Amino acid sequence: MQSTIEFMKNRFCQRQFDSFGDNDLAIRIYTSRLLGSDANLVMHGGGNTSVKTTKPDLFGSPVEVLVVKGSGCDLKTIQDSGFSPLRLQPTAALATLDNLSDDDMAHQLRVNLLDNSAPRPSVESILHAILPFKFVDHTHADAVVTLTNLQHGDAIIADIYDDCLVLPYRMPGFDLAKQVFDSLQIDDLQNRKGIILMHHGVVTFADDAKTAYENMIQLVNRSEDYIVKRITDASITTTGRKNKTADASRSLSRETLLRLCQIRKSVCQVKGAAQLAALDTCDFATAFATMGNVADVACRGPITPDHVIHTKRTACIFETNDPLDDSAEELTQSDDDSRFSRNQGSNHHPNNEAEQFAIDYRRYFRDHANDQLTMLDAAPRWGVWKEHGTLAFGNTPADCEIVTDLTEHTIKCIKTAEALDRWQPLGPKDVFRLEYWVLEQRKVVGNTIGSSPAPKIHQGKIAVVTGAASGIGLATARRLHDDGCVVLGLDIDRSVEDLLCSRSLRGVVCDLTDEAAVKSEIENWVRRFGGLDIVVLNAGVFESGETIEGLTDTWTRAIEINLTATQRVLRHCIAFLKHGYEATAIIVGSRNFSAPGAGASAYSVSKAGVTQLARVAALELAKDNVRINTVHPDAVFDTGIWSETVLKQSADRYRMTVEQYKSKNLLRRQITSADVAAMISTVAGPIFASTTGAQIPIDGGNERVI
Repeated sequence: MQSTIEFMKNRFCQRQFDSFGDNDLAIRIYTSRLLGSDANLVMHGGGNTSVKTTKPDLFGSPVEVLVVKGSGCDLKTIQDSGFSPLRLQPTAALATLDNLSDDDMAHQLRVNLLDNSAPRPSVESILHAILPFKFVDHTHADAVVTLTNLQHGDAIIADIYDDCLVLPYRMPGFDLAKQVFDSLQIDDLQNRKGIILMHHGVVTFADDAKTAYENMIQLVNRSEDYIVKRITDASITTTGRKNKTADASRSLSRETLLRLCQIRKSVCQVKGAAQLAALDTCDFATAFATMGNVADVACRGPITPDHVIHTKRTACIFETNDPLDDSAEELTQSDDDSRFSRNQGSNHHPNNEAEQFAIDYRRYFRDHANDQLTMLDAAPRWGVWKEHGTLAFGNTPADCEIVTDLTEHTIKCIKTAEALDRWQPLGPKDVFRLEYWVLEQRKVVGNTIGSSPAPKIHQGKIAVVTGAASGIGLATARRLHDDGCVVLGLDIDRSVEDLLCSRSLRGVVCDLTDEAAVKSEIENWVRRFGGLDIVVLNAGVFESGETIEGLTDTWTRAIEINLTATQRVLRHCIAFLKHGYEATAIIVGSRNFSAPGAGASAYSVSKAGVTQLARVAALELAKDNVRINTVHPDAVFDTGIWSETVLKQSADRYRMTVEQYKSKNLLRRQITSADVAAMISTVAGPIFASTTGAQIPIDGGNERVI
């Protein structure tokens, strides 16, 4: 069978290129984007490019400048603001030093900037500066890096790239630049097409951008050709990206969903914070998860150390059906490592695979750290769930997407390497150096390790809000999202789809009286992000002015929507909440539960019913650490239930104007949906971590209640 793998395509367009004339930066942006548009070359801020040109200084005198990609900027979408202009000569001169610390290098690069508002220059700036060519391109091409990660990769690479300079792995930054600088004293590269950096990537160069770009394509094509001639199974060398849409809609059994929730919770507990868990069950990921030696190959190391800031060094291996021990005490750094067997490749399964990963990670840190380093969190960033697929863990859907993309390419490289020879990436020592390299950490967490902004109070949590198309429900969905949640808003009103329309804040039309629909939507949301932490039961109807004697179908409708539907949603959420992180359900009651009004019997009785439901739920679920609390708003007039007619009727009953009626509470202030939403988010958060079964008014103070 012939492989159907497609070779790297040359996307260079001469007509478009000619339109840039002699504008060096425009040309640099064009070919940088060509490289960045192919995920098989660079991904998520990886790779770097540069051009040597001249720029006027403050006095108008021409200065030789290295314009290099800013650290972490994305080549796929880069603009001129994504490049950093450095004085060329003093930057290149840094390579002549015998030693240069990370802080000194970063300082000198900053000093050499012509524009202090430019992004932090690439850690490879010195390398770009010393190469004697105008245009320099550097990528982490999958095909090339795969071959450099083979057990016998040295010989293969030497044979394929006899017209390139091949160098053993060196730490990026000054170490790599110094290695190339020393090589340049022997070989000026004028007869070379590029540099192959073992376990790292490819560098090409030329005095024109087209040649540098085309050399990159040609060199990568050589590795692809080598692979294709030896592997005829296309499923090994291509990813499952084309199946992503179908994958997102693949349903899982309830038992499997609960196991997914267990896995996610175990990772959250090790992390000490909520995390999303994005499950990839496309054919490609599932095939990898069913490999007999997956626990071995997925734990040997990353494609390139550059990925470690997103993926950590290895995957966490999760068994198919083994239950996790939720009663296990929270792991601390002083716990005895002997409590669990090793996760990677062990025949004996630990009670909690994420905890075992943490034990192994702490051992890895102790083996390679010095006294000046502080350990990062020990939680995994990606996992292999045997028989099911791969998992990506992160604070946001965007974080998970990055990890998923990197995982796809990792799997492709691993499977290709295993089919050719043996997957043998860099060892733990070199990977550790990059993971804890302060210049690499700055791409992710700021200027120094541990200086990232404080997380939002619900970062990484998963929520469902009912009645989300207006009023309190809409405000709550948005507030929880602003506070870090991914939120599913349910409502029978079709406007919910337009009001909540992002991947992390999604509105779905759902009739809460339709049990099958409720169950399906909740399970779909759990499937999407791996669990459920917060449920806000808000949906309700209100009609006043009907006495008990004159009730028609108002009673049945109020009881069905306000009470029965609330019970129905809660019932379908409970199993998932039991495996949630800091799990809680909040019921939106009403002042009417304790101080009913004439002409509102259906509403008052239904709200009294959900209040009692919440109290019973608090008693039943406390043993599972699920908190149930009730907030009781009153006179919140920016909601769907308060029409102008209803508002006027209520004001007339109290012989007040509408404005007087809106602030008739003790504090004389109007209560808004945003006020209630803020309260709900707070009750769902850490301030109320020890509170369950509470009845919390948000009404400005009501004499009848007090």
